[in-house]
Amino acid sequence: MRAAVFASGSGSNMQALVDRQGAGTGYRIELLVTDRRCTAEARADAHRIARQRVPFNRGSGPAGDRILELLNERRIDAVLLAGFLRLVPSSVCRAFRNRILNIHPALLPSFGGRGMHGRNVHEAVLRAGAVLSGPTIHFVNERYDEGRILAQWPVPVRSGDSPADLAARVLRVEHVLFPAAAGALARALTRGWPERGRGPSFLWPEGGDASGGKLERTIGEAFGK
Repeated sequence: MRAAVFASGSGSNMQALVDRQGAGTGYRIELLVTDRRCTAEARADAHRIARQRVPFNRGSGPAGDRILELLNERRIDAVLLAGFLRLVPSSVCRAFRNRILNIHPALLPSFGGRGMHGRNVHEAVLRAGAVLSGPTIHFVNERYDEGRILAQWPVPVRSGDSPADLAARVLRVEHVLFPAAAGALARALTRGWPERGRGPSFLWPEGGDASGGKLERTIGEAFGK
């Protein structure tokens, strides 16, 4: 699966995707699209990944046209949003229906929607008194954070957590979950989905299952234990 990453910030999730790409995962990052100057661009340069900054200040129409042009030039099969703060233009959503995944740092459908990104999400989780948070991987449509959910990974909210504490704990899990979800999409596309065949079948990282020791160890490592 030839994948493009869209990012607006540090690009740490892009880095996690790059670190795990290859024959075993079934995807490869071929392009980075950004909407602003950001650290993700330096990560792309370090791995010799093509990158392009697309301005959104003229509205979503021109941006969508340019994004589709870039995706077609690189023969991109799927798009992975890794901290991308813009609403994906509707033309791109239509052209890549069921082939765009986003990672959100809370358990959707709670704590999603316009403006709910980064620190804003973790502050909202703490204000609500939630005892669990964690990342959600979902398909992208024309509305913020409303697409079908592919995978979630609960993360405990601890007494005395600051937004930064919670963000760091969730991010460690994001870096494990997102490559696994990208692999699930790659396997589905290989089977001819969405036109035919089964949709993405998510496999827990490291080949573990919900009751197996491998998953328990992976969760422990993600939590820094």
